[in-house]
Amino acid sequence: VQLQASGGGLVQAGGSLRLSCVASGRMFDRYNMGWFRQAPGKEREFVAALSRSGGRTTYADSVKGRFTISRDNAQKTVYLQMNSLKPEDTAVYYCEADWAISSAPLASTTAQYDYWGQGTQVTVSS
Repeated sequence: VQLQASGGGLVQAGGSLRLSCVASGRMFDRYNMGWFRQAPGKEREFVAALSRSGGRTTYADSVKGRFTISRDNAQKTVYLQMNSLKPEDTAVYYCEADWAISSAPLASTTAQYDYWGQGTQVTVSS
């Protein structure tokens, strides 16, 4: 599967952005999906993950209550709604796909994912 993230940009602190990640290939609904981010000079870090059906989600503590992950399997798209953005949210955001059985736990490390694509830059000004 190939993944293409979009929707990043420059926003003021307190603002919102909605990221999208479109997948190509088959069986998108067999993948748990995750969002990760990487700031300059830092390691890639987990942001949020979502099960195949969208029924289960998990978030990093730093974004809990501000970000929402969702998906549309018919459109082969996963979203990340980001509200109340902070300067520390500035990073390149990547979506990743984890081939998983329906009951598999949601992965929170990039090594557990099978595919990832080009990222999209999010910059939050203070």
